Amino acid sequence: MFPRLLYIKARSCGIVPVSGWNSRTIPVCAQVIGPIAMHAYSVFALAVLGLLLTPGPTNTLLALSGAGRGVRASLPLMLGEIAGYLLVILALVVLFSDFLKTHAGLAQAIKLCAAIWVAFLAVRLWTLPSSAPVGAAITPRRVFVTTCLNPKGLIVGLVLLPQAPLPRIWPYILLFSALVAFAALMWLCVGAFLIRHADQSSPRLVRGTASGFLLVLSLGLAGNVFGIL
Repeated sequence: MFPRLLYIKARSCGIVPVSGWNSRTIPVCAQVIGPIAMHAYSVFALAVLGLLLTPGPTNTLLALSGAGRGVRASLPLMLGEIAGYLLVILALVVLFSDFLKTHAGLAQAIKLCAAIWVAFLAVRLWTLPSSAPVGAAITPRRVFVTTCLNPKGLIVGLVLLPQAPLPRIWPYILLFSALVAFAALMWLCVGAFLIRHADQSSPRLVRGTASGFLLVLSLGLAGNVFGIL
């Protein structure tokens, strides 16, 4: 069964002729399709990693939690991020991919909801009591909601993932989940090793800076929706 599928894939790429199915074509197909698949995975991984490492609402929360509670105590937040991305991506693949392509207004509405939610997080962070640790307001549930509303999920689901039935893209989804965990760990480490010292010496400054950054992200999302930015 597998050799036959391999041959069909090779034939669709024009690697072997339609009449060329025999035992000698199997190794040819395997030699060519293998590198093609690895190249596709490599390109996908690089694009996703570049997107995930870009500063944004979810990464800001992860860095702040890493600064306030340390990497180990913040690891449960990674589950919230992975679950949020997978919910959005699987919904796009299974239900809403074609619908969103023909109804751009829904994607804009999601961005507007994201802007409102990120603004709420900025206010919540700013109004934390001075005695509260910087990571106190950051929970797996809030990371999950923030990730669900993060436009990065739309980019992955509609642009970066191959447009194919769900059974054929499971390897990409598993690879994406691993990359999310890696990027999240990087941002937790950024908070733990680069921001923690500043938080201990000037906690109000760190919270104010992070709150201001989230507010700028919120305004950027809203400006994109209304065509200002």
